[in-house]
Amino acid sequence: MAHRPLTSVSNPFAPEATLERHADRALTGIIVVVGRALFAFIFILAGPRLFQQGSIQAAAQHGFPLPQVFVPAAGAIAIAGGLSILLGFRARIGACLIALFLLVVTPVMHNFWAIADPAAAQTQLVNFMKNVSMLGGALLITQFGAGPWSLDARRK
Repeated sequence: MAHRPLTSVSNPFAPEATLERHADRALTGIIVVVGRALFAFIFILAGPRLFQQGSIQAAAQHGFPLPQVFVPAAGAIAIAGGLSILLGFRARIGACLIALFLLVVTPVMHNFWAIADPAAAQTQLVNFMKNVSMLGGALLITQFGAGPWSLDARRK
């Protein structure tokens, strides 16, 4: 019996298979970069607002200790973590910063359980759940890193 390849199994060394792998990697790279950008932009854009007096006063009203110190520090953490993830530079550390930020801010600033007005409580519940989902994304980045097309990938 002659040895011939099965028609249902592709040859991984065939030129079309190599092109297909490159196309898959390119698509993966694009998707990961867009995902990192979409995830990071909220922190990069919101971070500067945490240096404003209104944000410091809002934190004080929620009973946050030393808001004049911790709120701007949270802004710096949000910006640094967001930029780290966006650029893919030490993205695991940046994701840890974002996770820390979310772990502290979420229960203090979005305490829906302590609000009597149903509409306001619903708004805070939505914000709480949004932050919880972003925490999940940050935790994934702490484990999987920035992916291809990142400064971290170039260092390897």
